[in-house]
Amino acid sequence: MRTGLGTALLDGTLPIPAARIRHLACDAGLIPVVLDSRSVPLDLGRSVRTATVHLRRALVARDRGCCFPGCDRPPHLTQVHHLTEWEQMGETSLANTCLLCGFHHRLLHNSPWEVRMATDGRPEFLPPTVIDPKRRPRRNPINTPAA
Repeated sequence: MRTGLGTALLDGTLPIPAARIRHLACDAGLIPVVLDSRSVPLDLGRSVRTATVHLRRALVARDRGCCFPGCDRPPHLTQVHHLTEWEQMGETSLANTCLLCGFHHRLLHNSPWEVRMATDGRPEFLPPTVIDPKRRPRRNPINTPAA
């Protein structure tokens, strides 16, 4: 809906353009939900803080384990991290979360390392200037698809 593309469905109606839904919802206190091709919720907005089973499956498929550069921890040893923290109005969505092992999750919260979503929809990490003065983005090769 943010892009103005697509449609929405209300009970008993035909598809409604996104612009009209935004207008209807502006004062309604609605919580948008983004669904995958099978109508499984992937973007829960601010309705919940923790990832659903379906969102976690999507994260496992995308990230394949801890996203931190050089880490080889498999998905079952990871936690879901909000790139924009929940407390700072970050959403629980595929675009705002990544998988991190406990060690790297704590590191991100307690050091100058930063994580952001790259233009291809995959997480990349910015090291502190003491490690790389130019802060060039780094990725973990395990979650970069083969060419």
